[in-house]
Amino acid sequence: MSWKGFTKAVNRAGTSILQSAGAIEKTTDCEFEEEERRFRSLEAKVTRLHKEAKGYLDALRAMSLAQTRMGATIEGYYDMSSPLQACATSYKTTIEQIDEELRNNTDVAYRTTVLDPLGRFALYFPDYNEAIKKRNNKLLDYDAVRSKHRKMVEKPLDDPTRLPRAEDEVLEAKRVYESLNIPLKEELPQLIGLRVPYLEPSFEALLKIQYAHCREAVDRLAAIQPAFQAAGLDAKSPEAADRMLEGAVEDVLAHMRELSICAP
Repeated sequence: MSWKGFTKAVNRAGTSILQSAGAIEKTTDCEFEEEERRFRSLEAKVTRLHKEAKGYLDALRAMSLAQTRMGATIEGYYDMSSPLQACATSYKTTIEQIDEELRNNTDVAYRTTVLDPLGRFALYFPDYNEAIKKRNNKLLDYDAVRSKHRKMVEKPLDDPTRLPRAEDEVLEAKRVYESLNIPLKEELPQLIGLRVPYLEPSFEALLKIQYAHCREAVDRLAAIQPAFQAAGLDAKSPEAADRMLEGAVEDVLAHMRELSICAP
């Protein structure tokens, strides 16, 4: 920071302190304050949404990797003589196919339609924050010269040329402040208004991607489930396996009903 910038920062800090103490009148713009409040709310929500969206994709990748490792572990659990060995190999292959589908299709589609648009929208916030910061600094400058001018009016000085110069400083400070304040009051509502038409397609894409990924996994796993049941229960068909499994469950429930936590 240059010496001039340092001096301005010190003077503005002093003005802010005096305003807090009530020694200098503070200019209030209720319209801008409301738009800034809405902007801050949007910034916080989009930032969190972008973070959670990235976390969701990371979680999907982690879960898919864990499933792939589980598939390899299950395949190695059974030896060649086990009736479930072929099923375990089929399960491992299916899980690998689901993982490949995630990496090649779901991952790409999610980043393109959900994650990247959220990231691009969030990139606007630093520019607006910088503009708001600059506007607030110029407002402090304006209030400072306004206070200086008021004191000159209330207590005239010996030099008659100082008051006109102070008036010019007030007008210039006001011009600079309004050149930043007015555009912000116009642009902030426009940015806030874009949130729905810009983000709605991403929300729709999120739902479709989630459904497609889950549907793909369910269909692939459902296709190998009957073989698992038949092999595990030594049944001659998936239908017979279903009947045997239902009977086994009923037997367990019957034993549970015979139990009593009040028995001595």
